Amino acid sequence: MSLADHHNHFLDLADLADGQLRQLLDAAATRKAARMGLPKGTVDQDAPLAGHLLAMVFEKPSTRTRLSFDMGMRQLGGQTVILNQSDMQLGRGESIADTAQVLSRFADMAMLRTGPHETLCDLAAHAHVPVINGLTAYSHPCQIVADLMTFEEHKGALAGQKLAWLGDGNNVALSFVHAAAQVDFELALATPNDFSIADDEIAMARDKGAKITVCASAEEAAQGAAALITDCWVSMSDDPQEAEARAQAFRPYQVTQSLMDMGDDPIFMHCLPAYRDSEVTGEVIDGPRSVVFDEAENRAHAQKAIMLHCLGRG
Repeated sequence: MSLADHHNHFLDLADLADGQLRQLLDAAATRKAARMGLPKGTVDQDAPLAGHLLAMVFEKPSTRTRLSFDMGMRQLGGQTVILNQSDMQLGRGESIADTAQVLSRFADMAMLRTGPHETLCDLAAHAHVPVINGLTAYSHPCQIVADLMTFEEHKGALAGQKLAWLGDGNNVALSFVHAAAQVDFELALATPNDFSIADDEIAMARDKGAKITVCASAEEAAQGAAALITDCWVSMSDDPQEAEARAQAFRPYQVTQSLMDMGDDPIFMHCLPAYRDSEVTGEVIDGPRSVVFDEAENRAHAQKAIMLHCLGRG
């Protein structure tokens, strides 16, 4: 049985039907606007997910994903349970299929943050409730909903705007590629050759109407851009020699003030955690054009829109 025959999962932006990403962005903005001035712990007036439980499974560390799903579900009137791999039989060899069956008996939705994308797909294939991609090595769709929401707050409608991705062609970058096929903006990619997004991924997005430019340099990508976006170059788990090699490859893609000045009064975006004077200078990330903490806050509103979508309540 294909995943399409299952529940309303949220695994990748590329899976969404035409118009659905736009609906998510609008729903997230509406939810945020309705809470203006309310204390953080106040439940949304309509409490649409009262009586519902979200199971959050973490095989990787998390700050923003954990906080935003937890807060988002509480604001919708629901509850959460947090399961770390070390807390579960999954960490001692129980199969993903059996875990999915058990989660489905207790929770109304499951969110997974893991490494291999195959683990996510396996969970979704065997679950009888919606499964949400909280991050895999392949993609990070929840982040992009929050990022595009943040962009529109600061720069207006996406249509006709240029967004520049600089550095690693990683999971976040790929989800931006998927998004460019869903909503109207130009995506300029500047990545080292050894760390670029697969040609077939870009081709598939272009076939769906995405406007994607592969640039030879960070400067070319930044020219006239309304946003400069990057991510960290090195994971704490990387081998020290590999980390140094990556740092050398990415150095020409560091987001500096001079690079920002090449854009069209751009904002600076980063999914965090960030490492100052590595992928971005402190001057930029701590400067007036940085919106990184707005992005972090908007994760909660994005997650609410996603969860409502998964339960057919959006």
